[in-house]
Amino acid sequence: MEPKKILIITYYWPPAGGPGVQRWLKFAKYLPDFGWIPIIYTPENPSYPLLDESLLKDIPENIEVIKTKIWEPYQLAEKLNKSNKKFKAGQFDVGQHQSWKSKLSIWVRGNFFIPDARIFWVKPSVKFLEKYLKENKIDVVVTSGPPHSLHLIGLNLKNKFPTLKWIADFRDPWTEISYYKHLKLTQNSDRKHRQLESDVFKNADITLATSYTDAENFRKNGANAFCITNGFDESDSSGNAIESNTETFRPSNTSAKFTLSYIGVLEQLRNPENLWKALNELIKNSKEFAENFTLKFVGRIDDKILNSIDNSLLKDHIQNLGYLSHDKAIDEMATSSLLLITNFPNDSSKGIIPGKIFEYLATGKQIISFGPSEADVSKILKETHAGKHFSYEDSESVKSFIMEKFDLWKNGQLENNTGNITQFSRKTLTKKLADILD
Repeated sequence: MEPKKILIITYYWPPAGGPGVQRWLKFAKYLPDFGWIPIIYTPENPSYPLLDESLLKDIPENIEVIKTKIWEPYQLAEKLNKSNKKFKAGQFDVGQHQSWKSKLSIWVRGNFFIPDARIFWVKPSVKFLEKYLKENKIDVVVTSGPPHSLHLIGLNLKNKFPTLKWIADFRDPWTEISYYKHLKLTQNSDRKHRQLESDVFKNADITLATSYTDAENFRKNGANAFCITNGFDESDSSGNAIESNTETFRPSNTSAKFTLSYIGVLEQLRNPENLWKALNELIKNSKEFAENFTLKFVGRIDDKILNSIDNSLLKDHIQNLGYLSHDKAIDEMATSSLLLITNFPNDSSKGIIPGKIFEYLATGKQIISFGPSEADVSKILKETHAGKHFSYEDSESVKSFIMEKFDLWKNGQLENNTGNITQFSRKTLTKKLADILD
């Protein structure tokens, strides 16, 4: 049977760094195994918040990558206010940390660039791809957002080619994302956002969500939605393999100290202040814990968070490595004792499953998670026996959990056991995608 072709419209592609690029990079890597040839359409001159050259090795050999130029207002915005660089990754100064420049920039971002500042790539892309689709046989078109403006490319192409099969992939929700309420939208702008979102849901043949809750919410809003979570790639495991029988990953090296690590971007809206409080109390009240504890950051941590930690007992226990390549970040996971993951605190974020949780699972390390109660992350941790999820109100139970793991570590009994994780391997997930495509 002749392979089918899938055109993937994505803003993020190597050398872009961070979790946003990896979903369709990994799908593209494994789709040929299931009879689908991926073709990538991406900007020629994007403004990425992070770069990671190590991801270039995952680009499939001989894959067709089509590029056109994009104009973005971010460079101008960053000249006016350096903190505007955060917006590219959906980060905002909040509360007392907001300057008048930040407030103005957020208002402009939410009301002038609908749905986002990549909107200026939509018209030229539709024009370019309309010609491309007439000249090339494409079986399915995928748009991946955020930026959700890319879904408007799919919507316009669907209007021009009604028989075109279109999948709208939502790596994050649109109007249900936690920072949406921080955009300072006018009533008219809010209506425009919601109408465009509704048009995408109702016209896409299939809408993909990365969490169970998001898929359910999308269905309630008229979408033909399926959940395919993010996952981990066995080939990323730094030479260590997940044993197929026990589904247990056993890294060969561990840290000499009891190390709690956060890998990734941490902004103010996901700041686990109750964790910092619990750790400060443990350092203050337990000399043994204080002598053996390290808090390790790998990635971009908001300056306001770092400043608050610097004014506490935690300051002498910080190892801040900054942004590392994907490969090196995985090495740092493997040398940790506990891995930290955070989500937005409000209930509307229950469906957000941060992509890094799956790479955390692949290490076999125990995970401590923060977010709204009854979140999808909690469901995954229970199912895989990989750790515990807490709300941002929990304090004493957080201390108890950490001390329980510290005592096990101290006695050489902190085992790296998880179960039922192969369902989250990138190849298994790509098979699920191929079944939907077929």
